[in-house]
Amino acid sequence: MKQTPLPDSELAIMDLLWGNEWLTARQIREQLYSHSSKAQHGTVQRLLQRLEEKGYIERDCSQFVHQFRAKVSRQNYTGNQLEMLASKLTAGSFAPLITHLVEKSKISSDDIEQIKAILDEYRVAGGKND
Repeated sequence: MKQTPLPDSELAIMDLLWGNEWLTARQIREQLYSHSSKAQHGTVQRLLQRLEEKGYIERDCSQFVHQFRAKVSRQNYTGNQLEMLASKLTAGSFAPLITHLVEKSKISSDDIEQIKAILDEYRVAGGKND
């Protein structure tokens, strides 16, 4: 499934759903708009409907109050968005992105060690992109 980038409002809902198994629209509204009135309920409903239409979430209609959960994992969404960004900006190469992050100290020493371990494991397993 090709995943389009989500606007911040939809991504905020996904962030809540990634952190919880199931949430109702009311629970989402209360977490996103804790200091607002019930007027935000319609906004949350529309955002949930759009996410459902895009295939990002699923709705459980088995009870009176519908519940929602993420169908797409955070890891899957993030990976897909990074691949699209690399394709758009660097002809699909991740080297410029990684180089930039290392040079700007955005990747910690622990992260670098973890990446090395993943690459070593991939190499030993006979990775397909050799």
